[in-house]
Amino acid sequence: MELSEALDFVRERHHAVLATQKRDGRPQLSNITYFLGDDGVIRISVTDGRAKTRNLRNDPRASLHVAQSDFWAYCVIEADVELMPVAADPHDPTVDALVDYYRSVMGEHGDWDDYRQAMVADRRLLLLLTPTHAYGMLSR
Repeated sequence: MELSEALDFVRERHHAVLATQKRDGRPQLSNITYFLGDDGVIRISVTDGRAKTRNLRNDPRASLHVAQSDFWAYCVIEADVELMPVAADPHDPTVDALVDYYRSVMGEHGDWDDYRQAMVADRRLLLLLTPTHAYGMLSR
């Protein structure tokens, strides 16, 4: 499967399963919401201290499984991952990026000041996935 074909499929959706690797080598799977930007980078909002975040600090590689609603068409994007810094101030670059992420997935928020405060309180950050390879089976 060509990476560009897989990214076209991924671009149309926002829910997936993220696979990271635990210290013992077994996969750790998480249902997530994502956004694929025009720059080809997949963004995922996560909380610091969660298993997937810890796993990615140890091994910054992940796989993203994206399925069609009928479950039979799917692709897996393998990616190198960069972790943004944890949100520390309502107006820092991480929170600005989280605002952009929210707008891309959900639209406008009812109270951006409250959202920004919540991102700091929740210790949120963005995972930035740079796709390197894709496989799967897409509908024709």
